[in-house]
Amino acid sequence: MTTSTKTSPDLEAVAAAIAERERFLLTTHEGPDGDALGSLLATHRILGQLGKDSVMFLDAKEFPLPLEYRFLPLTDVFHEGPADVEARTLLFLDCGNIDRMPVDFLQREGTDIINIDHHHDNTMFGGVNHVDVDASSTAEIVFRLAKHVGVELTPEIATALYVGLITDTGKFMYENTDPASHRMAAELIEAGVSVDEIYRRLYERVPIEKAKLVGRAMENIERFDSDRLALTYVGKADYEATGSSEHLTEGIIDNVRALEGTLVAGVIRDKPDGGRAARKVSLRSSDGSVDVSVIAREQGGGGHKRAAGFGTDMPYPEIVEFVRAEVAKQLD
Repeated sequence: MTTSTKTSPDLEAVAAAIAERERFLLTTHEGPDGDALGSLLATHRILGQLGKDSVMFLDAKEFPLPLEYRFLPLTDVFHEGPADVEARTLLFLDCGNIDRMPVDFLQREGTDIINIDHHHDNTMFGGVNHVDVDASSTAEIVFRLAKHVGVELTPEIATALYVGLITDTGKFMYENTDPASHRMAAELIEAGVSVDEIYRRLYERVPIEKAKLVGRAMENIERFDSDRLALTYVGKADYEATGSSEHLTEGIIDNVRALEGTLVAGVIRDKPDGGRAARKVSLRSSDGSVDVSVIAREQGGGGHKRAAGFGTDMPYPEIVEFVRAEVAKQLD
């Protein structure tokens, strides 16, 4: 694995690195969200326009994707490394730490890596790093890259980027939303994005099983420490009772965070389909007074100041005590 402390103040280093190379393998972090998937797909199409040989990789355990993102055309994603993987440049998108894509062939020594991200805790693990912590999303950086290298913003590229932008800005409601976010949205709409269709696909096509799962998650909420911390647990029994699965838990955290008085919200969910951890913990900070990425890093995870997560084998009561103690460290 190549490591470096080099950063680029603009996209010139990334554009030059892409121009010099011909074959790429694109990937992102495990448990990919809208920004990760949208940036992955858009970059793949951008490289295709540039005449590059590009393949996308996500581990098979990531499928099926959360229901919200299954409309994205990701059927040609590789689940294993291609035969010539050692000759390809690895281009990581929206991945703050190489360990967030825990696949052995991606972490071998001497690998040529380009790292494009906006997480403030990025470990600069690439030979070429472009990490812009002021960007609303990795999709925003990829959008700038597309314009920098002069590719056409096709409706497919624009749609992928819009998914990344709208999900990472919380439908333009989070503090990372700024004038540049809206200007980007305007250009993507001009390029062919159907705003109403994307909104319906992301937020309104809710299966009854998910609605029931959200209901159970709300019933399971516990509040701690003068209601500053709100946690809920979604376990195997909840999946079975509602006929749902872990893949339908997307968005539950937003309901928990919305509770009045909550400074930190968390969803702990079982991962019955396997993986390197028995449970996934998603954390959100309501007003930024707690940096939840600090908490996640204590358990090998990561993320943003206001949105982060980690995997663990700890049982629910131990997770509760861990999170309570870490939140108290920052508030008290």
